[in-house]
Amino acid sequence: MRPPEFWKHKDQIESRDAAVVLKALLTPVSWAYAAVAAQRQRTTISRHAPVPVVCIGNFTVGGAGKTPISRAIRAKLGPHTHTLSRGYGGRAIGPLRVTPDMEASEVGDEPLLHARDGAAWVSQDRYAGALAAAQAGAHVIVMDDGFQNPALAKDLCIVAVDPAYGVGNGQVFPAGPLRERLTDGLARADAIVMLHNTWSEDTPEQPDWLESFSKPVLHASLSPAGETPTGTLVAFAGLARPEKFFDTLEAVGADVADVVPYPDHHPYSEDDLNWLAQMAEERGARLITTEKDAARLSPAWRERVAVLPVAARFADEAALDALLAPIQSRITAAHGEA
Repeated sequence: MRPPEFWKHKDQIESRDAAVVLKALLTPVSWAYAAVAAQRQRTTISRHAPVPVVCIGNFTVGGAGKTPISRAIRAKLGPHTHTLSRGYGGRAIGPLRVTPDMEASEVGDEPLLHARDGAAWVSQDRYAGALAAAQAGAHVIVMDDGFQNPALAKDLCIVAVDPAYGVGNGQVFPAGPLRERLTDGLARADAIVMLHNTWSEDTPEQPDWLESFSKPVLHASLSPAGETPTGTLVAFAGLARPEKFFDTLEAVGADVADVVPYPDHHPYSEDDLNWLAQMAEERGARLITTEKDAARLSPAWRERVAVLPVAARFADEAALDALLAPIQSRITAAHGEA
């Protein structure tokens, strides 16, 4: 599914023909959705894991850069950090420890990226997954997504935001992209990370919807974690906002002949890939995609498709260290070192 046009902020909408009517029809449904989400937060008894839990979430449906931020924070917290995901797109219920040789159809694509960094788990029951990680030696858990899931208590909640999209039209699903009322999400957030495609010292003005937020707002950008592939490229990506990947390729000076967007977590078929390969051949190009998309390819196709790995780089590392300091102190108190 591609996000509908009317989910965007009014200044971003290119065509508004039927958007107003459709949004009006969906608004009563969004009120009910928001009420259910709020009731769940009020009535669910959150259970605490034996170790600190850092949650990287977002306000909106779809991606905002949670996974690269999770990986960057994991690196900060040390080798005994375990990641925990629901395993969206995979069939495993868990708790299951993920290894890099597993298939995305079993555990989802993002957990495979986390497994390259160290211990990673998938579990539809987040509390059970946290217990399994702690019993396996985790000193701290970084949870990729789950901000709206109250079953597992969080010690630090960091919300990822794509500043180019923000919170869209500010409405709750299905009238807009929000997973809950923005005021409710902001009240639970301990910090926000604006994840830019590129970064400069000309920091954009803080958006209006953040005016009342008094907690830390950090800025980071997606930077290539490897060499930029040379030659002509045809790029494809199945992300919530695949244009972020295409923009990153442009920012690093890649020679991109064409781009093909797919829905988030798209399961690539042989027909999809053969069509893409034919397109690349016609343009004298090679295919390139994201690490996350590559995790959903067969081993044979992975050998044929270039990958541009990216990492979240924080503009103010000291601000990030200060945010994580209470978690680091707990780890040190319990184990001597992270």
